[in-house]
Amino acid sequence: MVEYGNGITHGGAGQVSGGGSAVGGGPVDVGASVGHWVSTTVSTVSTMPPLELLAIAAAIVIGLVILRRAF
Repeated sequence: MVEYGNGITHGGAGQVSGGGSAVGGGPVDVGASVGHWVSTTVSTVSTMPPLELLAIAAAIVIGLVILRRAF
């Protein structure tokens, strides 16, 4: 199992903790996190009913108009 990156930090039954980086216990793949966030957002928006999409678009436009008048 060591050749696959599973050394002593995983233990025989997962009882050995630690390893990896000092903060968080392991490396963080930011690209995968952002990609997951984007795909989840696209999936959520694509399953919304048209009326909700229209309401969100109207709220964005109204918000932009308010911001333009404020600054």
